[in-house]
Amino acid sequence: MAPLFVLIGATLLFRLAGRFGVAALSQWRDAARFGLAVMFLFTGATHFSGMKHDYAAMVPPPLTGQLWVIYLTGALQIAGAIGLTIPRFQRLAGICLMLLLLALFPANVYAAANGVRFRGAPPTQIWLRALIQLVFIAAVWWSTVRRPKLATSSTMR
Repeated sequence: MAPLFVLIGATLLFRLAGRFGVAALSQWRDAARFGLAVMFLFTGATHFSGMKHDYAAMVPPPLTGQLWVIYLTGALQIAGAIGLTIPRFQRLAGICLMLLLLALFPANVYAAANGVRFRGAPPTQIWLRALIQLVFIAAVWWSTVRRPKLATSSTMR
């Protein structure tokens, strides 16, 4: 749940900065994209913390417990976060992060099905984890991949 709160909090702070004159954050899509960058930096960094062993326990066999998987996914999240902030790479980073979120989902299913604890807490119920994962994927798609419709003269009246 912490990543969801980080995403919401960071997005609101970035949008607030947009309201106070930061042109790059004047649209919700841009604030959300930067909020996602903060979230992926946060989650990616945790893969290099003491939580790495909890993450490794969530990975389904035959890779259960393999720290290299955790380091790789953490590095990919950090790289994706950086890509979200660089206009030239935003779309590519968004596509890659959506694929990464899909690839990581089986670990959540495995953890829920097998009662793998994370930081001492029981696993998040799979229906809630799936909903959160869909929110993340939708936010990435909306802020990076989706092409906004151009305003036409009939819609500007």
